[in-house]
Amino acid sequence: MDNRPVKTPSPYLSLAPVVTLVGLLFITIRVFGSDTLNGASQMALLIATAVCSLLAVTCCGVRWKAIETAIVHHITSVSSALLILLLIGALSGSWMVSGVTPTLIYYGVQLIHPDVFPASTCVICAFVSLMTGSSWTTVATIGIALAGIGRVQGFGEGWIAGAIISGAYFGDKISPLSDTTVLASSITGTPLFRHIRYMLITTVPSLAIALLIYLAAGFFHESAPSAAIDTFTEALKQTYRISFWLLLVPVLMGVLIVRKAPPLITLFASVMAAGVAALVFQPGVLRQIAGAETSGLAALYRGALQSFYGPTQMHTGNVTLDGLTATRGMGGMLNTVWLIICAMCFGGAMMASGMMTGLTSVFLRCMKRRTGMVASTVFSGLFLNICTADQYLSIILTGNMFKHIFRQKGYESRLLSRTIEDGTTVTSPLIPWNTCGMTQSAVLNISTAAYLPYCFFNLLSPLMSILVACTGYKIRKTEGTEGMKNDEM
Repeated sequence: MDNRPVKTPSPYLSLAPVVTLVGLLFITIRVFGSDTLNGASQMALLIATAVCSLLAVTCCGVRWKAIETAIVHHITSVSSALLILLLIGALSGSWMVSGVTPTLIYYGVQLIHPDVFPASTCVICAFVSLMTGSSWTTVATIGIALAGIGRVQGFGEGWIAGAIISGAYFGDKISPLSDTTVLASSITGTPLFRHIRYMLITTVPSLAIALLIYLAAGFFHESAPSAAIDTFTEALKQTYRISFWLLLVPVLMGVLIVRKAPPLITLFASVMAAGVAALVFQPGVLRQIAGAETSGLAALYRGALQSFYGPTQMHTGNVTLDGLTATRGMGGMLNTVWLIICAMCFGGAMMASGMMTGLTSVFLRCMKRRTGMVASTVFSGLFLNICTADQYLSIILTGNMFKHIFRQKGYESRLLSRTIEDGTTVTSPLIPWNTCGMTQSAVLNISTAAYLPYCFFNLLSPLMSILVACTGYKIRKTEGTEGMKNDEM
């Protein structure tokens, strides 16, 4: 059955669901504040989906069955990501309770000087993400530990999360192990390492500028008094058994990543290893989590499992430490899972109705010259991140829409693959309802709006891509194309 719209939606009609969504989210955030993710944002997405579906059926002749099929397909496409998200919740809880994260915080506070903390955080996360190929894993492991160090040293949450996410997405963007890097290169037909080398032209300057800003922020920051830091580390040591042996858990995860074990297996093995470490090193913590009504081996079992799936709260006598060590486990990710499912409903309706095509047609009109082509691709990727709420869909759609145009204009495929990453991969965590934005916000327990202004690498990358296009640096046309020189800007 042909499920294409009988009538192609105009850009103005296609914009109606997006305007509805943005308007509802604006009102929702103003009314609900920090409780937005508890259901209000999900309802805003479903209402926008209903508006899109109504317009598609009444104005474009789209069958409801086509919309329903597209929604189911979109939800299915992120099913593995939902499982990963739940395991990340279990990972963050088990690493905290087992003492792995407290150990990293304990030694990190002593080793990382406050003057260079933001820049060091960015560099550390960039290295870990480059090695693992995963921004999500980086944020959920070393990112949480660095967030704890930053809070102890008195940095604002926005600066901390901004430095973590900037570094994590730098490494994710240029790592040959990254799924987004492989996807962007494959969808455009660009050899992987050729794609990575070409990205360095825009990626390295963006990171360099971001690091300078983070360095300046560190030097001008008034750090917490050393007495307060000493009090915190002493409370940490009294609550948890701090040991270098606990670092074997992240080492195990690193070995699995290097051996290219599937993400689900890597995360699950890391959770189980942390559970064993909790039983060996932190029996007192597990008994406190289990409560006085449970004793013996049952208390250890209850405490370990609760660290995987539910909330845990330690009472250390230090307010900062109490807040830092509180975890939510897999249960803390359920609102994010719910939000992702609702976002996929909106993306599926926009795709089935043809409204996504109607909106992107606006960008295609600007593709007469080199700078316009690159800028249109960047903004199209950003816009698709907003509409589809998923970076993988955005990469695929952007690549499919623009690759024949870049080919007709005679440009190398690596220009398109780089532009897709500059405009899509790194902007995904900046969208509150995008899978990446929701995940990083939930893992770090910092709202997207709070960290967005401080994600300097993510903000600079799209602008750097357009700037390089303006200069024409190393932008060449393929052999045999009429007019081998660069187009005018």
